[in-house]
Amino acid sequence: MNSLIGFLIAAAVGLTGIDGGSFTVPALVLLAGLGAGEAVGTAFLFAGVLRLIAAPFYLAEKQIHSRYLWLLLQGAVPGLLVGTWALRLLNRDAGSPVVILLLGILLAASSSVTFIRRVQNPSFARNNHRWLPWLALPIGLESGFSSAGAGALGTVVLLNYSEMTPPQVVGTDLLFGLVLAVIGSAFHWSFGSISMPILLQLLLGGVPGVVFGCLLARRVPANKLKTAVAMVALFAGLQLVWTGSRTLVLRRATNTAKITGQTGVGHAR
Repeated sequence: MNSLIGFLIAAAVGLTGIDGGSFTVPALVLLAGLGAGEAVGTAFLFAGVLRLIAAPFYLAEKQIHSRYLWLLLQGAVPGLLVGTWALRLLNRDAGSPVVILLLGILLAASSSVTFIRRVQNPSFARNNHRWLPWLALPIGLESGFSSAGAGALGTVVLLNYSEMTPPQVVGTDLLFGLVLAVIGSAFHWSFGSISMPILLQLLLGGVPGVVFGCLLARRVPANKLKTAVAMVALFAGLQLVWTGSRTLVLRRATNTAKITGQTGVGHAR
């Protein structure tokens, strides 16, 4: 099952250049049973390997803009460090429903960005590209907390604040996500929050999946596929919201019952 999930996610990444974290994390939490922190760490390293394989396809066609990549990284890397630290701080309780709930909200919001109409205005981009580091800061923050965001949000920012062609946007955003994945993976590796058995199973299907996707990228209508993938990711994020909310309510009910029971025993004595 994990290998099949890895293949499907990787094929979608190769075909569309999207960020696979939006549904890798829900799949690892809901299907593989990992805790939030371990799911994010595993998804980071998985995404890094996928992007490492996909990047040469775009580098070979010179579809990467180094100046815009640098502007994005200036803001996103500090945000990534803050987001990773926040996840580490909140996830000390491995099964924290609050973290699951927040992850679900962030992933659903990130996925919904796909449905926003993207308008590229070259003159606007030339005059306002200096804002890119500040716009990339929250992208790094979300990426550090959830491993997602670099794909959908990075694409929207580049399409509105650069004059690059769509293939250049995809290639630049892919390398942007790769850098964030490498840095995020290093931190999660040091925390010990990566499940190697699950990661290897994902890669077993993911490596051939991303190659398959990159080879077919020009033959498949990417926009329609992106919409379908975003809908799946949105549903997965909402499922995490439901799971986190339900667990939080049940925990509070259990704690209230315990307190009530202890109070009753105290009065009886």
